[in-house]
Amino acid sequence: MTKKISRCLISVSDKTGLDKLLKEIKKYDIEIISTGGTYEFIKSKKYDCIEISEFTSFPEILDGRVKTLHPNIHGGILNIRDNKSHQDQIKKHNIKNIDLVIVNLYPFEKKLSENKSFDEMIENIDIGGPSMLRSAAKNFSDVTVISSINYYDDLIKELNIHGGATSIEFRKKMANETFNETAYYDSLISNWFSKENKIKFPNKQTISGKLVGKLRYGENPHQNGALYSVINNNFSNFDQLMGKEMSYNNYLDAFNAFELISEFKNGFATAIIKHNNPCGCSYENDGLKSYLNAFNADPKSAFGGVVAFNFKIEENLASELVKTFYEVILAPDVSKGAISILSNKKNLRVIKTSSTKIKGNLDYKILGGVLLSQDNNEFSLNKDDLKIVTNKKPSDKEFEDLLFAERVCKHVKSNAIVIAKNNKTIGIGAGQTSRVASCKIAVDNSLEFTSTKDVAGSVAASDAFFPFADGIKKLIDLGVTSIIQPGGSIRDEEVIEEANKRNVSMVFSNRRNFKH
Repeated sequence: MTKKISRCLISVSDKTGLDKLLKEIKKYDIEIISTGGTYEFIKSKKYDCIEISEFTSFPEILDGRVKTLHPNIHGGILNIRDNKSHQDQIKKHNIKNIDLVIVNLYPFEKKLSENKSFDEMIENIDIGGPSMLRSAAKNFSDVTVISSINYYDDLIKELNIHGGATSIEFRKKMANETFNETAYYDSLISNWFSKENKIKFPNKQTISGKLVGKLRYGENPHQNGALYSVINNNFSNFDQLMGKEMSYNNYLDAFNAFELISEFKNGFATAIIKHNNPCGCSYENDGLKSYLNAFNADPKSAFGGVVAFNFKIEENLASELVKTFYEVILAPDVSKGAISILSNKKNLRVIKTSSTKIKGNLDYKILGGVLLSQDNNEFSLNKDDLKIVTNKKPSDKEFEDLLFAERVCKHVKSNAIVIAKNNKTIGIGAGQTSRVASCKIAVDNSLEFTSTKDVAGSVAASDAFFPFADGIKKLIDLGVTSIIQPGGSIRDEEVIEEANKRNVSMVFSNRRNFKH
């Protein structure tokens, strides 16, 4: 069912593409009503246009806060054309039909990213715009609504196909997109207000997501997938410099790598992620050395992984990277020479990240019909936070390695054990159902790629307490000389006793780091 358009209302903050659209509207002799700056723009392009206050016979008031909230506007949009009662009423009140509504809203999101003052943010909350959009979307059976410049070309095509009319299928689709638009807009405002009021867990929670693109598939080829950017989280604001499109699993691994690298504010840090777990991490005073240390921790698992750096990739590092197959490489910058070298791997995805800091302090997970929300695990320990519980104290070097291992351990799936030495991992046990099993895997990985001599004097971190002494026995047998763990087990004394018996130092952090 097509509907001829005789009159349209245009009120847009963003004038992009409007000139092109006006030419099409003029072609079909559609009368134009408009407001404020949009009216001035249309008149400057030499098109006929009726100013909103002339159409409503009522002036704009309250500095423009009230201009379209009028029965002549909403009556013209909302009346059902084949409803006799509606038609009798609009005829009685001399209300004219509005068949097309083109509105884009005040730039609240843009102002949000610019950190404008509270008062300026309030003035960028659009009232009339969402009201007109929702009215038009509700009455899609008779009215066409366009809520974004992204749909101008679609509207032009539709008008040309139907000779100045639109189809019911198009109107219904645009109504859907419009309700998405207004819901997104309102969610930005409500979340901003919650933040201003320091309300972490409001009674009603909305998440503002904007489609970045559809993915080839989800975790597996039979699953569909898509990527949405969420306001105030900069992970999606990256620049892909080369390579094929990112997959669902690439994003999961890349985000974990990004989070881990965010732990290191200075120096040269490298993280290699495989199946959403670190398999190598290093923190050094030299970029190439940092990478080689992380890679050599587990070169077998690095194959097909994701590598992240907190520093610029130069040619010498790029020459090493191309020796191994990687899915994704992330860095805050990449030199032209390095890109030239990396380009030899045509499918390799190279991502320039906007920063190495995660924005936003809440983490969300959707489980079927349930939304979980929690603080991000952003805390950072220092030496003074640790409680020495054994007779032997860690050396200064061991303290440094303990804090490094604990940082990495936060990003390993539970149960998690990380063995490290000289600010580099040498063995990681991840995702096991018992802690002693994770200890065994970490030990085995250490022995596979590191000599017994080099393992001696290493440290170990655990994401939760040791329920028994069996786990630390395996670590100490390997050559671990100091251990960091949260503590809190009913068998803490038994574990401490074993450490004292073996002349090993142990510290409690009082911070559990489960990652499920």
